[in-house]
Amino acid sequence: MFFSIAGRIESGESLVKNNSDIYRVVVKIGTNVLTQGGDMVIYEKMQDIVRQILTLHREGYEVLLVTSGAITEGRSLLARSKNNQFSMESGGIASKQVLAAVGQVPLMRGWEQAFTELNILSAQALITRRDVSDRLSYLHARNTLLKLLELNIVPIINENDVVAVDEIAEVNIGDNDHLSALIANLVDADLLVILSDVSGLYESDPKVNEDAVLIEKVESVDDYVMSIAGSAGDRGRGGMATKVSAAKIATESGTHVLITNGNVEDCVLYSVSDEKRGTFFPAQSSKVESRRRYLLSNVVIKGSLTVDDGAEEALRKGSSILPVGVVSSNGYFQRGDVVDIHSILGTRIAVGITNYSVDELGKIKGIQSSEILSKLGYEYGEEIIHRNNMTMI
Repeated sequence: MFFSIAGRIESGESLVKNNSDIYRVVVKIGTNVLTQGGDMVIYEKMQDIVRQILTLHREGYEVLLVTSGAITEGRSLLARSKNNQFSMESGGIASKQVLAAVGQVPLMRGWEQAFTELNILSAQALITRRDVSDRLSYLHARNTLLKLLELNIVPIINENDVVAVDEIAEVNIGDNDHLSALIANLVDADLLVILSDVSGLYESDPKVNEDAVLIEKVESVDDYVMSIAGSAGDRGRGGMATKVSAAKIATESGTHVLITNGNVEDCVLYSVSDEKRGTFFPAQSSKVESRRRYLLSNVVIKGSLTVDDGAEEALRKGSSILPVGVVSSNGYFQRGDVVDIHSILGTRIAVGITNYSVDELGKIKGIQSSEILSKLGYEYGEEIIHRNNMTMI
């Protein structure tokens, strides 16, 4: 069954009113919420979150899920097993990587089962911060996640702890909080919802002071706000300080952020409604402005390509650039580099991230997309530059 807001949707009432600017949502769920404060992941909590995601899908939202819980699930499994060779008391990085590797399988099995029960396709994506900062990995991850969303598939994202140790080694990184902010930037999300075991940012620790006042809106994350977050029940990894730090990253990239209590009924649904509950951080700039600042920076532009009149017309209508419309290319650029896009008359009309290098483009310019594979022996997609990786001048 659905809860209160979902029930209103079932009766014909929409969540979208006054929230037309929210379309793509990243939901980050932490270990404490998934375990309900216990020592193992609670499957019923997974089901609850998935039911809410289904409701959002019915309303036309795109949703990505960033999940924690692998280390805790691994610890629970090993504690119940007969494997006495593994020391549960070890706090070393390698031991935590073992726990993450063991726990990732049942964690994803739980999510997959919960989604399958409601006939929603899901996909696993293990991503590290290095993937987001590396030029080619960034492009691969972005294109894959956006394609999954186009296909109405929910990406389930987790840190790849077996090869990345930042999350499990540094108390100032947080329990996937920073990763969720980077994912929100990666896919141009409108809203990042961070589900916590408290209702948001308080002026003091609510677990110590029952009269602590909830801060409902933070216009910008400054030193004062960070000082409050650092003292408001920050227990290190995954504490409030890391959530507020993640909010700063996301809002500066053009994404709204809501820190809310993941144990409250309809927590995800309320996040996109007019009845937001928690601490709201409005975006400091639009996603378009943020992406434009990056793409229009002369520092990152590596070359240019020229398109014909037909491609220019399609481009101005929001289409991607296909090889058939490319006339020539200049400069030295690799896949994942930023290039200028010129018209036949030499006018700079757009900037974008290319899927193909200048050498590859020289071999496939002017041909149909279906011929790329036969020309190169491989392909990175039918577009030279996808519309999601481009901004008009």
